[in-house]
Amino acid sequence: MKTEYLFKTPKTLLNKGTGFLAGYSHSLNPYTGCSFGCSYCYVRQMPVSTFRNAEWGTWVDIKEHAANVLIKELQRAKDKGPVTIFMSSSTDPYQPIEYKEQITRSLLEVMANNPPDFLFVQTRSPLVRRDIDLFLCLGKKVRVSMTVETDREDIRKHFSPNAPPIPARLKTLQLLTEAGIPTQATIAPVLPSSETFAEMLHSLVDRVCVDDYFMGDGSGGKRTRNLGIHNLYKQIGMEEWYHPNAYRMVYERLLQVFSEDQLYVSQQGFEP
Repeated sequence: MKTEYLFKTPKTLLNKGTGFLAGYSHSLNPYTGCSFGCSYCYVRQMPVSTFRNAEWGTWVDIKEHAANVLIKELQRAKDKGPVTIFMSSSTDPYQPIEYKEQITRSLLEVMANNPPDFLFVQTRSPLVRRDIDLFLCLGKKVRVSMTVETDREDIRKHFSPNAPPIPARLKTLQLLTEAGIPTQATIAPVLPSSETFAEMLHSLVDRVCVDDYFMGDGSGGKRTRNLGIHNLYKQIGMEEWYHPNAYRMVYERLLQVFSEDQLYVSQQGFEP
């Protein structure tokens, strides 16, 4: 799938935290659009995507000179009170174009020099390991959350063929943890996984968040249902995994190796 890239100069970068992210003062998206193009991504149903007249995953806007905008905006926000940032809510800050453009890294450099009160980094890309040096500058003021929806590559390829391989994500979790970066594994959305998934994660992290379409897409699962996701489960004969209670099975497996205070469900796992 070919991706079209456009350069845009943003007037503003920090958006007010609302809805699912109401616990944050701001959200921050280094890009608009996402070339991972995951089948279940709720952003497909949001105005940023629906007004585009192009399929989600085929276009990305690169926010050039973003660091210059953030330098001023971050200080203004800090002058008004505590600043907590969720990066990112409607794109992956470490999608492939970041290797070349380094917009996300430039924003992290700004924050390393003038730290917010807290930064939550959400990604499914192993590229996040590149910025361990900057995360170390932020100390306890950062948490890196790596999406690992399943431990099965066949399932990953079925639902999100353009997303990074699961083994590379697990290795990245290990590297982040070993470097001393506050880290969590995020099983979101819950996809079919093996019984040994929980044990695998236990050797890598001490914090896991579990989320699904029904809790996590901001509309009680309606946005995702409109995408026809149920058909993807039907194709592989796993309809029982597309259910509001399916996450419980994964949660119970996690409970066998993690303590309850290491496990978070939906919104609580993303809070500052």
